[in-house]
Amino acid sequence: RDAAGTLGGRLLVLAGAGTGKTRVVTHRIANLIRHGTAPDRILAVTFTRKAAGEMQDRALALLKAKSPGHGARRGGKARQARPQISTFHALCVQVLRRHITRLGYPERFAICDRGDQESLARAALREIRVPDETLRPGDLIAIISGWKSRSLQPSAAAAAAITDREHLAAAAYRRYQTQLKARGMVDFDDLLLCTERLLVDHPAIRREEAGRFDHILVDEYQDTNGSQYRIVKSLAMPHRNLCVVGDDDQSIYGWRGAEVTHILRFKEHWPDAKVVRLEE
Repeated sequence: RDAAGTLGGRLLVLAGAGTGKTRVVTHRIANLIRHGTAPDRILAVTFTRKAAGEMQDRALALLKAKSPGHGARRGGKARQARPQISTFHALCVQVLRRHITRLGYPERFAICDRGDQESLARAALREIRVPDETLRPGDLIAIISGWKSRSLQPSAAAAAAITDREHLAAAAYRRYQTQLKARGMVDFDDLLLCTERLLVDHPAIRREEAGRFDHILVDEYQDTNGSQYRIVKSLAMPHRNLCVVGDDDQSIYGWRGAEVTHILRFKEHWPDAKVVRLEE
């Protein structure tokens, strides 16, 4: 009740499995709307489409149960307005559809699949004459994904490379990325990386995108990587109404760059944050 009833400012909810993390997010969304926040001024992000769908259904069911007839005013407009509840990647696709031309990509960019990635990786390795037994396309894709999850562009990856294999991968990364862009394509990791570049490097775009929302809620915050952390910070900084929920004892996505320090150091990043612990 304390977490769901805190309707403004910075809020960190630390909660283990089964203690009601998603329940807090959905009740808080419903509570914000009942207290006058327009539904479409609320953004909630999580990591899977299944989790986002469940959260959306539960929040709308709460509103329907508590507010019969809610939304029938103003010619039906309120009925159509919904909080935006999505995965990080789906949020980024929306941002990129509006602004990716600023990064030199076509407005109608494509998102490449695994087959496209392997084809581009194989061509990049062939171009620098690296045989499969030295570095396979799948291994190159994994290395590049690791670099992208740390927000490393090809030039930075070359500087960060230590082993001979990593130096070869860095040279192939540059060619892989050049070919992606030449085809008007992004890979799954680019959705985050390009959005981060737009929000961090382009103040006008950051103001426009942040201005779409008055409240941001993040589920499973312990699983955010560096790009996701900077995207959330960029969107939340103007209004500073940020609620994050997570388990400081676990991070299941460490293999894809998740940094549990984001939740452990939340009070350092937002010193005036309120902390609520769910321990039962």
